Order: sequence, then C-alpha cells, then structure tokens
Amino acid sequence: MREFDTGATRDTDVGKNDYEGFFSPLVVKRFGDYMTKHRKQADGKLRSADNWQKGIPKDAYIKSAWRHFLDWWMEHRNIPSREGLEDALCALMFNIMGYLYEVLKTKQEDSRPFIEKGECKKSHPEFINVDCDLGYACDACPYNKGDK
Repeated sequence: MREFDTGATRDTDVGKNDYEGFFSPLVVKRFGDYMTKHRKQADGKLRSADNWQKGIPKDAYIKSAWRHFLDWWMEHRNIPSREGLEDALCALMFNIMGYLYEVLKTKQEDSRPFIEKGECKKSHPEFINVDCDLGYACDACPYNKGDK
C-alpha cells in the first residue's frame, strides 16, 4: 500500500507495467506523425488509423521490415537511404508491431473455444443476418454476450 503526502492511498505498483517509463513521448509522437503521413492511399482516400488491425499477413510484414531495416542500416553507415533514418525506424516499428499483433491475435484466437460457424446465431437470433468468418467464441464478436 502506498500513502501519499496528501493522505491518499493506492495499491502498490510493484510488479505492474510502467508504460509511462517504457515509452518515450518523443518516440510515440514521431511514430504517430509517421502513421498519419502514411494513412493516405494511392487513390487519395484516407484509411482508418486502425486499418492494419484488420489483418496483414506476417509475410508482408517481414518483407517490408527487411526493406526498412536495410534503410536503417544504410543510414547507420552514413549511406543515404530511400526514406531517411526516422522514417526507416518508424516503418520498422510499424512492421514489428503489426507482426507481433498477428502472433498475439492468433495465440488469443487459438485459446478460445472453437464453435461451428453460425452456432452463436442460434443463441442470438437478432444477429442472424450478420456474417461471421471467425469461427471462434470471441469477446469482440457481437454474438457473444458473455453467456457462453
């Protein structure tokens, strides 16, 4: 238990993630600027900020990461790259985060009980016209109201 000079108390923070310490606001801001810059698609439309969470194959992430790693390496050796050091690092962060997201998403899906496609609709007929390709009982699924 922690007690502050004001008399307020809080549970201990020992063993809890310290996100404020793990991340730098300078890096998070620069990464956000990079991501905003790359939201514009070839057709001129803006993709949603979380578009990548719809799923990108791990092969696409690893191939892109190698290209951006090469840019980083070139910049490290004082050889101009196609995008510059900061963009190369931000692109690597994006690809690594996306790859890790796919790994964690698969791990999470694999730990959920498998249900036959459409099985959840039997319990929730109000969603009968909604198509679901997941095949997993998922907390994010509108059919799953926590009453598995």
